[in-house]
Amino acid sequence: MTPPPARRRPPGPRGPAPRGRAPQLRRPPPDPAREAAYDVLKAVRERDAYANLVLPGLLRERRLDARDAAFATELAYGALRAQGQLDAVLQECVDRPLAQLDPPVLDVLRLGAYQLLRTRTAPHAAVSATVDLARRVTTAGPAALVNAVLRKVAARDLDGWLDALAPADPLADVALRTSHPRWVASAFRDALRGDLDETRAALEADDARPEVHLVARRLPRDELLAAAGGAAGPWSPRAVRLAEGDPGRVAAVRDGRAGVQDEGSQLVALALAAAPLDGPDRLWLDLCAGPGGKAALLDAVAAERGARLLALEVQPHRARLVARAGVTTVVTADGRRPPVAPGSVDRLLLDAPCSGLGALRRRPEARWRRTPADLPGLTRLQGELLDGAVEALRPGGVLAYVTCSPHLAETLVPVGDALRRHPGLEQLDARPLLPGVPALGDGPAVQLWPHRHGTDAMFLAVLRKRDR
Repeated sequence: MTPPPARRRPPGPRGPAPRGRAPQLRRPPPDPAREAAYDVLKAVRERDAYANLVLPGLLRERRLDARDAAFATELAYGALRAQGQLDAVLQECVDRPLAQLDPPVLDVLRLGAYQLLRTRTAPHAAVSATVDLARRVTTAGPAALVNAVLRKVAARDLDGWLDALAPADPLADVALRTSHPRWVASAFRDALRGDLDETRAALEADDARPEVHLVARRLPRDELLAAAGGAAGPWSPRAVRLAEGDPGRVAAVRDGRAGVQDEGSQLVALALAAAPLDGPDRLWLDLCAGPGGKAALLDAVAAERGARLLALEVQPHRARLVARAGVTTVVTADGRRPPVAPGSVDRLLLDAPCSGLGALRRRPEARWRRTPADLPGLTRLQGELLDGAVEALRPGGVLAYVTCSPHLAETLVPVGDALRRHPGLEQLDARPLLPGVPALGDGPAVQLWPHRHGTDAMFLAVLRKRDR
């Protein structure tokens, strides 16, 4: 009888691992896009970093090709923007509160859930690649958890999950479906006079990836258009809008003759420059100039007219950013006590520190970072800065009060309070100072919106100090 053939050993190491050495787990191959996105989430979580500042440098440092860079950008910004929505789904698929998960594991789960629910990545590919990412940034145990949870997430599409999780409160439902905290949705609804449909439209626009806006500071817009491509902005005579592309490749941006600046930000700065003024027009003041976009534009306009801009910024590192933007005269000083002679300023910009709720589409993590508890300190500071601005302004001079927020506590309320505290102030109708811009409301203040104007939600009130 012929003996059966010997079984072949599978390829690989034979016998147990040498004593004292643990068996080596297979390390998945690198995935540059997902690893970059994970590192952005990690920086935001560990260092309170801003994603829009971290990611560009990381992409340059790692030399990702265009396809990987685009995917990393989509994953990082998207997962941060949709965090609340993703967490609501993940909580249904995890048997403990999400706060009890290791933070790196939660970051990985958010990236995986985002791919499954909000991209066209095939479910099996999204799960497999995210499990591999978990193995690279954690260990085998969490990787198994990630695999199990994401398979549950994949059981429904986004609409199915949102229908299953829909709150009874209509505003909370809008907040969930647009991935905003409810208090932010409430602030938008209040600013939109209770119109829930328009609130939904504003939040949906706020959740969309924004275009890049450029500003022509010290060159004609046509020249910037020729160099950068894109299209002329519909409202600002100095704006260029880019659907995509790296503005850093444009020579005029690199040398400061142009810059990256939302068109709404351009409009409110140009409105101050266009406000009617009797008497001298020599000294302009930007009370809170950092990081320098509005100051750089006003500096260029002032130079064209023979005026001088003084830019103040209380934080030294932000003052350096203002100088780097090309502003001629920058002083590190507190805008509540501006270092100018009282009653000496002709035009004054107060772009007050605020919650930033109007720029959430450009700062994807900010909607989850801010809370209602931040508002009292900010509104107190806004009032103090308004008092400093009124003292610096000359009789007949004009003041633009600007916030990148539609929250009424940061817009109409501080302006109304300032008018009551300072009887010598009067409010001008700001709408004629934005010629051609539609849907500006009943005045006299102006609120821009992403869904109406394609800009950040900038607020503008123009005040004049009466002649004695």
